[in-house]
Amino acid sequence: MRKLIGTELTLLLREPVGLFFAVAFPSILVGILGSIPGFREPSADLGGGRVIDLYVPIAVALVLAMAALQFTPAVLATYRERGVLRRLSVTPVHPGRLLAAQLVTSLLTVLVSAALVMTVGRVAFDVPLPANPVGFLLALVLAAAGLFGIGLLIAALVPTGKAGNAVGTILFFPTMFFAGLWTPREVMPETLRRIGDLTPLGAGEHALHDAATGAWRALAQLAVLVAYIVVFGAAAARLFRWE
Repeated sequence: MRKLIGTELTLLLREPVGLFFAVAFPSILVGILGSIPGFREPSADLGGGRVIDLYVPIAVALVLAMAALQFTPAVLATYRERGVLRRLSVTPVHPGRLLAAQLVTSLLTVLVSAALVMTVGRVAFDVPLPANPVGFLLALVLAAAGLFGIGLLIAALVPTGKAGNAVGTILFFPTMFFAGLWTPREVMPETLRRIGDLTPLGAGEHALHDAATGAWRALAQLAVLVAYIVVFGAAAARLFRWE
């Protein structure tokens, strides 16, 4: 596993464009939004909160969406398309180890990017660190697991790496909409917020925001994430093809 994870990390470092969007872009986005004076001022529409405070959890959700829906399906489908998994199947290393190594690599990337996002928010714009760090980490892990379940199901069904990237990108935009990337969830109509709470990233961002503010009321959202993990994880495990 150490060798496989090291190889996956090496391959990731050889893709500077993907590495930039996975690690650096969310922090740059926080920096750009925080540079807007109005986003650093308390808003009555947000209950006295600031827009930049809302966008730090949203940027963390952006990292999850890119890793799970765009990168992972494309990589795993490409491995199957090029026969990498088939070749591994005739060695003592089961192809599942490669899949696990890919997921560990993606999760490490998510954790590094999320830490960088929170550091930029705290140092540059005085965004408070999560008031409930345990809850924040739990929400992050469950949201990642739910989204990666969807990503693995995409990788199980698509025929090529390009198709995996295309399907993941199609799902990426509505997923990020309900997470509040373009319009913060706090100013959405109630109906849209309720629909968003049934999506993996909408529920995940809701739980992350609650943990960040210390108001741990996200049990319903965590239950939604667990349901995504069970349903999509089981479907991916059943349908995934090594060849």
